[in-house]
This record gives sequence, structure tokens and C-alpha cells, in this order.
Amino acid sequence: MMFAASQSGGGAKRPRQVTGRSVLIGLIVFFAVVAGVNAVMIGAAVSTFGGVETESSYKAGLAFAREMTAAQAQDQRHWQVHATIVRIEHGQRIEIRAQDAGDHALADVEATVQLAHPTDRRADRSVALTALSAGRFSGATDAPEGQWDLVIELVRDGDRLFRSKSRVRLR
Repeated sequence: MMFAASQSGGGAKRPRQVTGRSVLIGLIVFFAVVAGVNAVMIGAAVSTFGGVETESSYKAGLAFAREMTAAQAQDQRHWQVHATIVRIEHGQRIEIRAQDAGDHALADVEATVQLAHPTDRRADRSVALTALSAGRFSGATDAPEGQWDLVIELVRDGDRLFRSKSRVRLR
């Protein structure tokens, strides 16, 4: 048995011709898609930008010199400050214990703690501390899980005597 293929003129499609109009429409659609994606990305970038890190280089240089002097004075005191982060029902509890070089609790100091977000200043959180006894403080925060910079400062009579900054992971 032999089968012969028959061709009929009714079912065949003609190839589509490329005209100047179709090329123009294709280019306009392509660049419209690129511009639309760029607009969305620019909007996302601008809305998530936390701000300029340093507004004045000169003032930042002066502040750095003051920080270096304060750090040297802090090193000479040989204070020991320990922080413990304990998970509680709705967040974390931060406990601070501060001792002098002779392992005596530091009296007459006020402590402040801040959880600074590493990439976005807008997410920074201050932790309200309660003095439990001389050199012991405790406070709670509802900061979300993730990496944070734990900034501890000890102040006496308005003068900052101690500052530490440590990267911590809240779980």
C-alpha cells in the first residue's frame, strides 16, 4: 500500500512579513518594558535607602579624634562589662553586669543600651534599663530576630566612661 501526501492550498499559512511598522512596535515595546523595570527598581532603591552615613567629613574626623581619646581612657580603667541576652516570651531580656579592675561592682553609673541595626538606622531600638543593684542592669526589647549591634554605654555625672559595640544575633 502506498500513501500519497496531498497538499491543499486551504490549510497552509503564509510566513509573516517583517515590515517597518512591526519593527517599530517591537522596539517601542522593548524599551517600554526596560523603562518600566527601571522605574520599579529605582522606586524600591529610593524607598529603602536609610540615609547618608556621614554628613560632614570634617566633623566626623573631629569626632573620631574625641573617640580615640575616650577609648584610651576607657582602656586604662580596665573595667569589665558583661552582657547576657536571654530569650523571653515576647522578645529578649538584656542583662548588664559592670565591674571595675578590682572586680567590684561599679556604683553611681547609669547604663544605656541600644540595638543598632547594621544596615538601616531607622530600625535602631533603645532598650530601657532598670538598675537592679550597683553595676547590674536589666531591660527587655521586642526587637525582631537577626543580627544587631549591641551598644552599651556607662555614664557617670554626664561623662561617658565606657562604650562597647558588639555584633549579636537575636533568635
